[in-house]
Amino acid sequence: MRNKTIKVDYLARVEGEGALYLKIKNNEVADVQLQIFEPPRFFEAFLRGRPYSEAPDITARICGICPVAYQMSAVHAMENAFDVEIPSGIRELRRLLYCGEWIESHTLHLYMLHAPDFLGYDDVVQMAKDHPDIVKKALRLKKTGNDIMNLVGGREIHPINVKVGGFYKVPAKKDLMKIYDEIKWARDTAVETIKFAASLKFPEFRQEYECVSLVHPDEYPFNEGRIISTKGIDISPEQYDFHFREEHVEHSHALHSRIRERDNYLVGPIARYNLNYDKLTPLCKEIAEEIGLGHEVYNPFKSIVVRGIETLYSCEEALRIIENYQMPDKPYVDVEPSEATGYACTEAPRGMIYHRYRVNSEGLIEDAKIVPPTSQNQKTIENDLRNFVPTVINLPEKEMVWKCEQAVRNYDPCISCATHFLKLNIERE
Repeated sequence: MRNKTIKVDYLARVEGEGALYLKIKNNEVADVQLQIFEPPRFFEAFLRGRPYSEAPDITARICGICPVAYQMSAVHAMENAFDVEIPSGIRELRRLLYCGEWIESHTLHLYMLHAPDFLGYDDVVQMAKDHPDIVKKALRLKKTGNDIMNLVGGREIHPINVKVGGFYKVPAKKDLMKIYDEIKWARDTAVETIKFAASLKFPEFRQEYECVSLVHPDEYPFNEGRIISTKGIDISPEQYDFHFREEHVEHSHALHSRIRERDNYLVGPIARYNLNYDKLTPLCKEIAEEIGLGHEVYNPFKSIVVRGIETLYSCEEALRIIENYQMPDKPYVDVEPSEATGYACTEAPRGMIYHRYRVNSEGLIEDAKIVPPTSQNQKTIENDLRNFVPTVINLPEKEMVWKCEQAVRNYDPCISCATHFLKLNIERE
């Protein structure tokens, strides 16, 4: 018999603080816990009593890596509440802002956080000693995404140019054209990135996920669409709470999400790819075919390749938007608040985010609910580990721990984003 308990006290190369607990009894997995001990951050409570107009700037502070998705989810929810119609020019600028975030976030994860696992390095600093050209190219690619965010959003981290109804100011086309050639370079580099990711060695590990993602009739989803799953869910964001619920587990400060009728599900790049492959550009599909990725992916370790595909898509979409851009006559539409409840979902690099706000007649927020992608994926991460550990259980413990941490980083977990308010009522003996 082989009994052991493995604890990884601090998960490295993830955003936020978390740990991993594995209990093995009789050479079988007895328990798996992704322990998130990042303190609750109370953003939903902070929002109560604040004017609706402050929601984008407050929610942007939830994450420094994917602030756009949080603030834009807040914006869309408020516009849903107040029946605001957005003109196409502003809508296109919003998609451009998302392109910037996806490029910088996916690049950061792919090269800096996850590639070291596949190449056998403790971190990207060690990796840079042997692969300086790769790391330099990655930094330039990430900077391209940051430049887009800076130009459209006002700054690279926690953008300040976004408001309910549009933007405080919009760029002229000549300003966007200043970064056009660099985005073309980024597009070509993204193709190289996909091929680099596809060259890595992946464990044979297939999981039967229920994938959940926004699906739009005409485009790969950033900030609009219906919530679709591979097992038949087809709802609007207004119906989210009827099909999904959050629950507290003792070992995590982040709530676990589940489908009410079933159990865990998957959000993120693989889920988007599986549900929206037909919306990718011809070049994305050509490269996916060239590397043998197929139309569907169910090996979580190949999420690094899908992130490369989405980076390429973001570069191509950014070029398309800039080429066709016509500066709006006005940077925003006027908003008249009223007593209402608004709902929205957008796609952060890590997966779908849900926001719900109840606003009173004075435009003050009375209630807020925010469901980040990492909290939605927690149960699935634990389920992956429960199925993956038996495949590495006979490895030396150090190597086994390495593989398990790598499996967690498949999801690029944003632990800080996931820790929102919950009530703890724990009885201990």
